[in-house]
Amino acid sequence: MSPAQLVYCTFPNASEADSVARALVAARLAACVNIVGSVRSVYRWKGEVCSEEECMIIAKTTRARFADLKAKILELHSYDCPEVVAVGIDDGHEAYLQWIADETKV
Repeated sequence: MSPAQLVYCTFPNASEADSVARALVAARLAACVNIVGSVRSVYRWKGEVCSEEECMIIAKTTRARFADLKAKILELHSYDCPEVVAVGIDDGHEAYLQWIADETKV
């Protein structure tokens, strides 16, 4: 079983987040995607400090599927430089981790 990962990504709105989340699950690139309503992001972009309301997703996938998941997000995302960050899951409920692996098999 490939180690499970959480992948974080922010979007300008819930509609785009939902569309990408559905595409990731439909393509078996993620077993599940949580859409977190509203987050405020403060960041530096092109020399300026910005503060924006965004929507965040947390996708559950495996290390083996991450490259394809990242490519799909980059294909569909409206930002020039979207956040796509993977964090490994060191431990968890074994049945859930197995479900992630099963749902993301090619």
